Amino acid sequence: MFNYLKNPAEIYGRSFEIIRRETNLSSIPQDAQEIAVRIIHSCGMPEIVSDLVITPDFAGSAKKALAAKRPILVDVEMVHHGIIARQLPEGVEIICTLNDPRARAIGVAQSITRTAASTELWKDQLQGAIVVIGNAPTALFALLEMIHAGAPKPACIVAMPVGFVGAAESKAELIRNNCGIPYATIKGRKGGSAMASSVVNALTSTPQ
Repeated sequence: MFNYLKNPAEIYGRSFEIIRRETNLSSIPQDAQEIAVRIIHSCGMPEIVSDLVITPDFAGSAKKALAAKRPILVDVEMVHHGIIARQLPEGVEIICTLNDPRARAIGVAQSITRTAASTELWKDQLQGAIVVIGNAPTALFALLEMIHAGAPKPACIVAMPVGFVGAAESKAELIRNNCGIPYATIKGRKGGSAMASSVVNALTSTPQ
């Protein structure tokens, strides 16, 4: 038999204890430090805290949007399924339009990615929503282009697209020109669906 910790509550609690012991959270707004801890928990890398950028108004804006039962718009199904739905306030809907046939048609017609095309279908629900992008840089670029063109503004943006083409650049553009929208992001190539969904889970869970 292997000798390892088996109790789920103890594993969970010890994980957060280790993260707090090994991570300097002083660069993160006080009300967003639990978010940073959850992001680190999702990827196992305390060192990423130096690349996290969370605006001072992000946590408050996100919680107000949840209380107002505004939707959560996500770029891919992995983000959708990573969000713990049972923790959300009643009436809050998670919306992913990636597999909507209209997204494919827009993508083909405009020669753009389906994730970018799917953001076109967010317009009617974008005002005051929480946008969570955990995969596609093109979705973040498309969202920013829509907002700059006059689309309704979401309450906040979780921007954690991952990859080698466009990920760092799309997040840098958000940091440089975000139209005053609160956001949480991680600079560079790192990101992913688990990290993005962990932000929402941090907002809706009991602090450890």
